[in-house]
Amino acid sequence: MKIEEAIVYLIASGGHGMTTDQIALEINKRGLHKRKDGQPVTSKQVYAIIMQHKDIFVKEDGRIRLMI
Repeated sequence: MKIEEAIVYLIASGGHGMTTDQIALEINKRGLHKRKDGQPVTSKQVYAIIMQHKDIFVKEDGRIRLMI
């Protein structure tokens, strides 16, 4: 699964916003996305994806939510 798909899945299934740290932790714990270099997903990587997809994600009060 692509990392942006994993982020959408987590936020949609949780029903509330999450921090980038929480998102990275859950992606790694659940094995939702595997980096090509085998390293775990970082919160900085999650933040970069969110900034690239401002049409999908919004950051409010330190939490990432889906645009509705």
